[in-house]
Amino acid sequence: MGCGNLFFLVLVTFSVALITYNIIISANVPLKQELPGPSRSSSSITVDPVIKMPMAKSKTPSSKRLFHTAVTASDSVYNTWQCRIMYYWFKKFKDGPNSEMGGFTRILHSGKPDKYMDEIPTFVAQPLPAGMDRGYIVLNRPWAFVQWLQQADIKEDYILMSEPDHIIVKPIPNLSKDGLGAAFPFFYIEPKKYESQLRKFFPEDKGPITNIDPIGNSPVIVQRESLKKIAPTWMNISLAMKKDPETDKAFGWVLEMYAYAVASALHDVGNILYKDFMLQPPWDTEVGKKFIIHYTYGCDFNMKGQPTPGKIGEWRFDKRSYDNVVPPRNLPLPPPGVPESVVTLVKMINEATANIPNWGS
Repeated sequence: MGCGNLFFLVLVTFSVALITYNIIISANVPLKQELPGPSRSSSSITVDPVIKMPMAKSKTPSSKRLFHTAVTASDSVYNTWQCRIMYYWFKKFKDGPNSEMGGFTRILHSGKPDKYMDEIPTFVAQPLPAGMDRGYIVLNRPWAFVQWLQQADIKEDYILMSEPDHIIVKPIPNLSKDGLGAAFPFFYIEPKKYESQLRKFFPEDKGPITNIDPIGNSPVIVQRESLKKIAPTWMNISLAMKKDPETDKAFGWVLEMYAYAVASALHDVGNILYKDFMLQPPWDTEVGKKFIIHYTYGCDFNMKGQPTPGKIGEWRFDKRSYDNVVPPRNLPLPPPGVPESVVTLVKMINEATANIPNWGS
């Protein structure tokens, strides 16, 4: 028992001395005041400013790859009402889920401002010199893009080339990747069929004719720096094709589309062919997963909802009916049985015209 009591007494004495030493040392350490916020002692953790407990560093959200939407247009009534509707729907979907839509520019190639400059963000480009377009006004498009790319301060790294008769139906993500553009494939762009004409502008040493994608310039999402290289070539090939009677006759109204496809291939910019980029009523009957309605074709139906191709229908919508006058508000809806794509198109036009100020003025 004596040995046990002696051991216990020594243990207690040592413990008291140790505690006293720690208290003295702690009292002589100055308090460190820190502002709330991340700890400055470590780059791998952050410190909660209230309880000062280490916690995992929060992950930053992945940055979006924003693209700038650009639409070329003249100052005609026909182009202008389409641009106003297009911009209305751009604004509706710009900040929606999964959107990577950035800014918007109407590239107005009339050479002078119009009265819609305050409504639609606009860059004024100069038209081609008189007579150079040879009556094919679309040749102003590549020349307008060249001017815009050279002169405008474009913040985004990607460009979506669009057209006035496009209506965005849902938020658009950046569909391009790995240095490739993203483009809609057109069934009527057929490089293999027209190889003899295309070889004048895409020589054998550039590779097989299949290097030319079956696309136009719209809709296309492409890197801004790539487009800066493509655009002057696109312009020059468009002019050269128009001057060549054989090529001009072969390509007709899609000549400038072929010129873009060739220019893209010459600069080794391939494209992801994205069929769900766009639908074209009435031939495409459902919106589905697609992002853009392109209303280039007339929609003609009888009152039973049956199509009347090649014949003006009892019910119809055709943008060409409004080449010199804007469409009225509240267009009549199609009869029952007409495809969803056509119904959606008319409803979206009606919503836009009902909400755009001074429609028809």
